[in-house]
Amino acid sequence: MITLDAVTSKDGTAITYHRLGHGPGLVLLHGAMQTGHGNIELAEALAGDFTCYVPDRRGRGRSGPCGPGYGLRREVEDLDALLAATGAQHAVGVSSGAIIALHAALVRPSLRKVVAFEPPLDIDGSNPTGWLSRFDREIAAGRIPAALVTGMRATRMGPPIFKVMPRPLLELLTAMMLKNQDKAASVGEPTFRELAPSLHNDVQVVAETAGDLDVYGSVGAEVLLLGGTKSPAYLRSALTALERVLPRSRRVDLAGLGHSATSNAAMRGRPERVAEEVRRFLA
Repeated sequence: MITLDAVTSKDGTAITYHRLGHGPGLVLLHGAMQTGHGNIELAEALAGDFTCYVPDRRGRGRSGPCGPGYGLRREVEDLDALLAATGAQHAVGVSSGAIIALHAALVRPSLRKVVAFEPPLDIDGSNPTGWLSRFDREIAAGRIPAALVTGMRATRMGPPIFKVMPRPLLELLTAMMLKNQDKAASVGEPTFRELAPSLHNDVQVVAETAGDLDVYGSVGAEVLLLGGTKSPAYLRSALTALERVLPRSRRVDLAGLGHSATSNAAMRGRPERVAEEVRRFLA
């Protein structure tokens, strides 16, 4: 059974989360262009062994707004509030959610184990964020397909052909995808069109943490560095860099999988494969 609940963060923002399963507490923190629902099948695959708490990060889904003081600190406070309320001692962070989970481990020693799935760290310019100003202009102008193409190209997501496909064609295909998704949208679950502005927040988290690799040397939690062999090179390089500085870590590369591995099957994820590694690590 899946239940819905909420916790109040330090600044008064309500963070809504789904709860399912039984066993030790485990928080699953999603990444960009997602709500908690995007990892619900991963939670279901783990629910036989863990009580899974799957929040919508602030500014998305059923949770409260980002607020004027948004930044990494607010995201860490949100996760910290959920960990305190539930007593969970484990967390899985996906993409930008992995950066947040690692920083939460710095302020909450009771967070014993962290699974960091492909944190998009900017290490010596490996993941630059200078494109954010163009993205913001396109969002402000209501040009959602253009903004998503800007983000997709900058983060090097999508198949290789996207790199050489003319931008107008990419924007047209993206607009068609958004229309189809709008028609098939489920009640209560935001579409990519609705989630598009929130990409700014994920990029802000990356920008805030650029160049602070040494900080992770103070993480006391055990960390599983998890990634896919088909993911962009800068994501694999970030795992390698973390592997060098984290005091207690191990690494697993998922053969044949990419950055969408943790997502639901409909989004080309392989949640059951990811769950195997998470379960093995937490056990």
